[in-house]
Amino acid sequence: MEENEVWEEEDAFSAPIEEDADEDQDQELFEHFKFAADKKQILLRVDKFLQNRIENISRSKIQAAADSGNIHVNGKPVKSNYRVKPGDVIAVVFSFPPRDKELKAENIPINIVYEDEDICIVNKNPGMVVHPGFGNYKGTLVNALLYHFQHLSLFQQNTPRPGLVHRIDKNTSGIMVIAKTEFSLSHLARQFFERTSKRTYIALVWGDVKLDEGTVTGHIGRDLKERKLFTVFPNGDNGRHAVTHYKVLERFGYVTLIQCKLETGRTHQIRVHMKYIGHTLFNDDTYGGNKVLKGTTFNSYRQFIENCFKIIPRHALHAKSLGFLHPVKNVDMMFDSDLPTDFVEVLKKWKTYYSARLEGNELTD
Repeated sequence: MEENEVWEEEDAFSAPIEEDADEDQDQELFEHFKFAADKKQILLRVDKFLQNRIENISRSKIQAAADSGNIHVNGKPVKSNYRVKPGDVIAVVFSFPPRDKELKAENIPINIVYEDEDICIVNKNPGMVVHPGFGNYKGTLVNALLYHFQHLSLFQQNTPRPGLVHRIDKNTSGIMVIAKTEFSLSHLARQFFERTSKRTYIALVWGDVKLDEGTVTGHIGRDLKERKLFTVFPNGDNGRHAVTHYKVLERFGYVTLIQCKLETGRTHQIRVHMKYIGHTLFNDDTYGGNKVLKGTTFNSYRQFIENCFKIIPRHALHAKSLGFLHPVKNVDMMFDSDLPTDFVEVLKKWKTYYSARLEGNELTD
C-alpha cells in the first residue's frame, strides 16, 4: 500500500473497504479489540456480543466488519451470526494500526460526476491521497468529503474514512463511489466484497504486449525481502489468489496501452501482475518503471522518455469505469471517466513518436 494507514478502532467499522484495483487488505493484521468469553458465557451472536462491549458502535457496522473478514474467533474469521461460546477469544482485526489524529474538514475541490441522496461518484485527480495516513492527515479526499458532506450524519463522526467503500492509490486517477448513508455503505461494501462490482482500468505499460488479450493469474503477497513491495508467488505458497484480465487497446512499439478488468482486488494487483509478465507500468517508480525498459540506446530517445516522465510524473494507471447495483434504486449503474490531461498528453507524445518510427524517422543521435 502506498500510504501507511492509521485509524482509530471504531473507524474500522465504518466500512469494510475494498482496496480498489491495486489496493487490497493483503497485509499483516493489527488487533484493535480483543475479548475473552468467560466460562459462563451463554450462546450469543458475535455481533451482539461485541455491541455490548464496544462503545458507540452500531450492530450494522459490526456486521459489515464481519462480512469483510475482520471479526475473528479463536484466530479465524467468522460471520456476524456466529454464536460465541464459553472460552472463545474474539478479536477485531484490521490491516492498519490504531491512530490518535483527529481529521478536519477542508474546503478542497473534488470532481463530482454524479450525486443523489444515497451515493456520490467522484473522479479523483492524480496526486490526491484518498485517506489519511502517516504524513497525510491533511489534503486528502476524506478531508474534502468531511467538508462537502458535513450536513450528513455519516460524515459528522470522527472517522478517517467516512463513506469510503473502496480506494485507489494516490497516483492512480479515476472513478470512485462514495456512500452517503449507512445503508448505502453496507450495501455497496457487500457488492465489492462479493466482487459483483465491475471495474475497468487503463494502463500504459512498457514493451510490446505479445497477445491482444490475456489473463494473468498468480498469488500476490508482500515481497519476502522488501516488505514495502508486493510480488507474485506463482506456486501459491504465499499471498492471495489474484486474477487480472487485460486487452490491448493500442500499440506504440516500446510501450502498449491496455485495458484491465479485475476478477480480484489485491494490493498493487495491476502493477504487480503486469511486471510479472514483463510489462511494468510506465513511470511506476515503485516497481522500476521510471527508467528506460524498452527502446533504443540513443541519447535523443532517452531524452524523449524523460520528457514523457515529466508530462506524467506518476505511474500511468487510470480507473476508467465502475459499475454496481444502486443500493436503494436497485438498478444497475455504470460510470465512465475521461483520461486525465497528463495521461492524454503522454499518449499524444507516444503516438507522434510511433508514427515517425513507422515512417523510418525514429529518434537518433
